[in-house]
Amino acid sequence: MSVATPQAPPGQSYPTSPTARSTWRAGRMIGLLGALVVLIAVLGVLLGPERAPARYLDPDDTSLSGSKALAELLRDRGVTVDRVDSVEAAAAKAATGNRLLLITDTMYVDEFELARIPGDRLVVGDVFGLPALAPGVRLEAAGVRPRSREPECGLPAATAAGSAYLGGVALRGPSGATACYPADDGHTLVSFPYASGVITVVGDGGFMTNQRLAEDGNAALALNLIGTGRPVTWLVPPETPPALDLPGERGQSMYDLMPASIRWAVYMSIIAVGVAAFWRGRRLGPVVAEKLPVIVRASETVEGRGRLYRARRARERAADALRAGTIDRLTPRLGLASGAGRHEIVSAIAARTGQDAQQVGAALYGPPPVDDAGLVGLAGYLDFMERLISEL
Repeated sequence: MSVATPQAPPGQSYPTSPTARSTWRAGRMIGLLGALVVLIAVLGVLLGPERAPARYLDPDDTSLSGSKALAELLRDRGVTVDRVDSVEAAAAKAATGNRLLLITDTMYVDEFELARIPGDRLVVGDVFGLPALAPGVRLEAAGVRPRSREPECGLPAATAAGSAYLGGVALRGPSGATACYPADDGHTLVSFPYASGVITVVGDGGFMTNQRLAEDGNAALALNLIGTGRPVTWLVPPETPPALDLPGERGQSMYDLMPASIRWAVYMSIIAVGVAAFWRGRRLGPVVAEKLPVIVRASETVEGRGRLYRARRARERAADALRAGTIDRLTPRLGLASGAGRHEIVSAIAARTGQDAQQVGAALYGPPPVDDAGLVGLAGYLDFMERLISEL
């Protein structure tokens, strides 16, 4: 059965493209539902309770970036953990006996007064005033990618813990220092004796957070460095900065001087920008593809970088780059998390390919090649393992 299509009378015509009225009728329900969802979300944000901001490496903070779990582990082992937020409070605790001073932030303290406190000292991260707190320690590189690293040193606290999630900055200690967890041209952990104790500097405190504590040997390393049996003075930034350090009259900050209606003005500005972007965005045409003036093949880039490595005889750095690239590419193929440790990766590759676990471990984490032939052989074996796993 066919349905007759109405025909236009002679001399008249009907538009075939949708009009503004027909488009509104067809999409008004979707638009109203979308506006309702946005309104509910905005009201939920405005009327909901304010969440306390996360405090990095705070022993009382239960967020992912806090260190509440580590503090509880220390207390379970009988270690007294005292949280302080000023030099005066840290000095008062040090006067009660031999203690370990744990420094995670020096934004609102005098680093020279802090350096006068006797006893062992653990400095976490690239804090302000590091030359005063750890004399002789130099910063070799910043922005080192945090990842699982092996200790490769003789420090008992590190060798007992094994691999740990470290990065942040690469350090170089003074003469006689013990350096662990190599990264770039330095190490991410340096420990050395000084006049009244031992100073230990760690390039990044991510391994001490609630998020990373259960991975690799992070918990063991943190407990070995901090849980020495002595009470711990844990220095954190104050929740409310000192009034004398704040701008404005009577110690008021910039946010205190703002009018109460500034929040609504910000929200209205965001909505106005969104409406303007939608209005102007509909006028833009398709993206125009332009030809590149110069085409550099990937093979030429790889060859040029290889020649630079060869000219500088940087076999160790080239081997580290090859190994890191292989590990990053094989980890998702093996179904492992990005922060998987050395033993997990080696066991998974050996089980998948049938290769000897010791041979796989030596290829991925062994010493650097001694000559160019060894480097070429290492590159060939890593490529062989990648192709073998991709074909399975």
